[in-house]
Amino acid sequence: MLVDGKQMRPIWFDADLKIAKVIDQRMLPHQLVVADLNTVDDVIEAIREMFVRGAPLIGATGAFGVYTAVLRDQECNDDRLAAECDRLKAVRPTAVNLAWGVERVLETCMGRDDRDARLAAALAESLAIVEEEAENCRLIGEHGLSLIREISRKKGGKPVNILTHCNAGWLATVEYGTATAPMYTAFDQGIEIHVWVDETRPLNQGARLTAWELGKHGIAHTVITDNAGGHLMQHGMVDLVIVGTDRTTWTGDVANKIGTYLKALAAKDNDIPFYVALPSSTIDWEMDNGVTSIPIEERDPAEISHIQGLDGGGNLVKVLVPPPASPCANHAFDVTPSRLVTGLITERGMCDASREGILTLFPEKR
Repeated sequence: MLVDGKQMRPIWFDADLKIAKVIDQRMLPHQLVVADLNTVDDVIEAIREMFVRGAPLIGATGAFGVYTAVLRDQECNDDRLAAECDRLKAVRPTAVNLAWGVERVLETCMGRDDRDARLAAALAESLAIVEEEAENCRLIGEHGLSLIREISRKKGGKPVNILTHCNAGWLATVEYGTATAPMYTAFDQGIEIHVWVDETRPLNQGARLTAWELGKHGIAHTVITDNAGGHLMQHGMVDLVIVGTDRTTWTGDVANKIGTYLKALAAKDNDIPFYVALPSSTIDWEMDNGVTSIPIEERDPAEISHIQGLDGGGNLVKVLVPPPASPCANHAFDVTPSRLVTGLITERGMCDASREGILTLFPEKR
C-alpha cells in the first residue's frame, strides 16, 4: 500500500534475505519506525510486544521466524528447529494463523539434511505465505465490494457509512487488509464511503492504525469511542459493520478484538448487516464451539492502566490513567457467536457464518 507515495508492506526481508524487517506498529501514527528481526528471540518479541499484530501478519511473521531459525542453525538439527517452532507458536494463543504459518514452513524443512536445500525451502515457503495472504486480501476486497455497492445504489450515491473495530487493514495483514479491503476497493472505484473507526482500547489500534491507514489512502473517516457504536446504529448513522477476526471456527463463531461482540449485539438489535472478513488461513477447521473453546489471551494490565500519545513537546510518552493501586483485567479478545454474524467474506466469496455455509466455499474440508 502507499504511504506518502511510497509502496510499503508491514514485513519484508532485507536485500540479502538474511534479516526480516517490520514496521514497529507500537510507534504509529506518530513515528514510522522499522525494526530488524535478526534472531528467533527478536521475532518472538515482535509478536509478543505487538510490533506486529493482526492474524494474517502474525502468521507471516511466524513463517519468517522459522526461516530465521533455519538461517541461524548451522547443523540442520530437526529437534532444535522443532523446539524453536514450539516457542514461536506459544507466543500468542488466540490467532490460529501463527501456528498455521509456523507449521507450514516447518513441514517443508523437516528431514532435509542439506542446509542450503533446507534454507531455500524455508525461504520459498515463507515468501509464498506472504504473497498468498496478500492475494487473499485482494480477493476479499473484490467479493465484499458488492455489499458496499448495493448500499450505495439504495442511497442514491450518498456516502455509505461503515463501522469497523480494531485494525484489520494492511498493517494487520500484508496488503489491502481484511475488513478494510472492500473499503479500499469501493473507494478506488469511486464509491463514496465514510468509515466510523472505533478507537479500540486498550492499545487504540483503531485510533492509531486504522485512522492512519485510511487517512494515507484519502478515505473519509471519523474516530469514535468504543462505546459510541450502538448510539450511531440507533440513529441510522451506520449502514454496514465489517470487522476482521483472529480465529473463526468452521461453524462460524468469530474471535476478534475485545468489544467486537458488543458491536454485533448492537447491529443485530438495529437490523444492520454485520460481516466478518477473513482469509481461510484464519479458519480453525478443528474447533466447533468458539465461545467455550477458543483460548482468550490475557495481556499485561499496564496496557489498560497506561495510555500512549504525544505530549505538548512532540514526545511519545505513556501516562497513568487509573489510581496506581487499582487492578486492571486485560482480556484481549471476545467471541461473537455465529448467530450474530450476517455473513463471512473470504477469498473464495461470501457465505453464511455456519458449518454448511463455510463448507460450501471449502468443500475439500468436508
